[in-house]
Amino acid sequence: MSDSYQDAGYGTLDIGYGKRPAVLVVDFQLAFTNPAFPIGKLPMVHSACDRTARLLAVARRHEVPVAKCYTAYGSGADMPLWKVKPVREEFMYGDPGTAIEPKVHDPDYDFTFCKSAPSIFFLTPLTTFLTRQQVDTVIVTGCTTSGCVRASIVDAFSHGYRVIVPEDCVGDADENAHDANLADCARRYCDVVDADDVESYLTSSRRTAGG
Repeated sequence: MSDSYQDAGYGTLDIGYGKRPAVLVVDFQLAFTNPAFPIGKLPMVHSACDRTARLLAVARRHEVPVAKCYTAYGSGADMPLWKVKPVREEFMYGDPGTAIEPKVHDPDYDFTFCKSAPSIFFLTPLTTFLTRQQVDTVIVTGCTTSGCVRASIVDAFSHGYRVIVPEDCVGDADENAHDANLADCARRYCDVVDADDVESYLTSSRRTAGG
């Protein structure tokens, strides 16, 4: 069966890895990773978080920068008009669900900050951090695939980075939405691989030590 995107030339080129990678971790906070919270009961997110934790151990061992964000607000006045009820009600500064999931957290190594919009880049200090680390490749992990992860992929692409997404390190509420958004991003903005491929890259001589 003909694929109209492929026929039009979408997804026909690979981006590939550069020499100075960083791993980005989007919103693996307790609200998404702990079943005690309304949106913390998503099996795909739990699996992605576990796989990301293993990937991060490799990244830190090889001195690859890790930048990690969570979402929180001071009040309704500085919150976008989210259509997600738990975000409106339980994402205020200090709420338990805004704490970073311990599995992925190394406060002595990671650069961790709060964001207020879907993208990890939007009005955050991330680009300054990546510039100082001379990063050319970002490896995007986190949740959710169709929401904040996709927004982060698009912004990373727009900032000129090589964008790599390990599909087993991102998760969503619905497998169809997860697959459709990864497929669409892979046609346009990024290479979608698996975490084993990323780990092989991080441990290889293809990159410069120190990220």
